[in-house]
Amino acid sequence: MSLLPYLLGDSYYTRPSRLFDQHFGLVLEPEDLVQPISRQFLRCPAGYLRNWQSASSGKDSGSTVNYGKDQFSANLDVQQFKPEEISVKVTGDREVTIEGKHEEKEDEHGHIYRHFIRRYVLPKNYDMGKIESKLSSDGVLSITAPKVAVGEIQHKSIAIEQTGQPAKPVEGAKGAGEK
Repeated sequence: MSLLPYLLGDSYYTRPSRLFDQHFGLVLEPEDLVQPISRQFLRCPAGYLRNWQSASSGKDSGSTVNYGKDQFSANLDVQQFKPEEISVKVTGDREVTIEGKHEEKEDEHGHIYRHFIRRYVLPKNYDMGKIESKLSSDGVLSITAPKVAVGEIQHKSIAIEQTGQPAKPVEGAKGAGEK
């Protein structure tokens, strides 16, 4: 009997690969106890294994980030969210935060709730004041920030103010340490 159909079956790749990732209340299957051993045998990394059938379909629901020579760009698949459920904000000195949140109606198993937050820290040479976001008709959110042109970098001289007072009390000076 060959182990290949057992190892390549759909249930092997679609089930969580760690015991603690199982749904509560469900009974453990014998393969749940064998998976850590088979993963080591097959030299698969810990965590979830991607279903080989969906991997070959070419669908990627993640994001792409590019720090190009002219601009920063990030593309996120947000097709599950309405435009009013997505926000793009500059949240720190160099940080862009994208957030999407909504609660869908109740189904036979309960409520479906989706929420994501992505944060990108941009290097200093990107213009945070000119960040743009665009949402395509197929649900891809594109965030772009141009680089600051070399001539636009502002250098500023800071004036030195003399206070006339010592930063630390001088020992032995009048008034220092007297009671």
